[in-house]
Amino acid sequence: MEISWLGHSCFQLRGKNVTLITDPFSPQLGYSLGKISAPIVTISHNHPGHNYAAGVSGNPRIVSGPGEYEISDVLITGVASYHDNQRGQELGRNTIYIIHMDDLVVCHLGDLGHILQEEQLEEVADADILLVPIGGQNTINAAQAAEVISQVEPHIIIPMHYRPSVGDAPNPLDKFCREMGIEAINPQPKLSITRSALPAETQVVILSSRG
Repeated sequence: MEISWLGHSCFQLRGKNVTLITDPFSPQLGYSLGKISAPIVTISHNHPGHNYAAGVSGNPRIVSGPGEYEISDVLITGVASYHDNQRGQELGRNTIYIIHMDDLVVCHLGDLGHILQEEQLEEVADADILLVPIGGQNTINAAQAAEVISQVEPHIIIPMHYRPSVGDAPNPLDKFCREMGIEAINPQPKLSITRSALPAETQVVILSSRG
């Protein structure tokens, strides 16, 4: 599988036989998806930064809520969660997706706003690769992300939903690396991974945004 970060919470998961796009964002965010095509699109919640399925060509199947879906040999489980820590009263609902593709399990947390509850953790506990928001504000922050990672214990962690800070503001990625007890890592353009190549110890992978 090849994983590329298109920016914000949008990833392209390219498997042997199928490509999946998560949370395509609208141009009103100020950056571009570029030309992308995929038969499957997952949408974690109905906000413009995450639901721009019109930006994905190829007449994709849209997955946009809790449930179990099987499309082109990809098994997707949507798990109900919240966009805030007030049970959705501030920002509404969010769907976590567990995506089984090419013998790997990828978990996209969407705009998760809280630590995982027991029933959610049961669903995501098998994740090999965790795509986790770290920016704070409308999602969990770096410290909460580190706590969620310790709950799930994936092989690979890829942070998302952050932008490099401007000026003197603290950089969310620096804060996240400190929380994880690691040195800052040089971003790489994509991650190519197979089940047999999964690291034994949890590893953070920083991807450079294509958006």
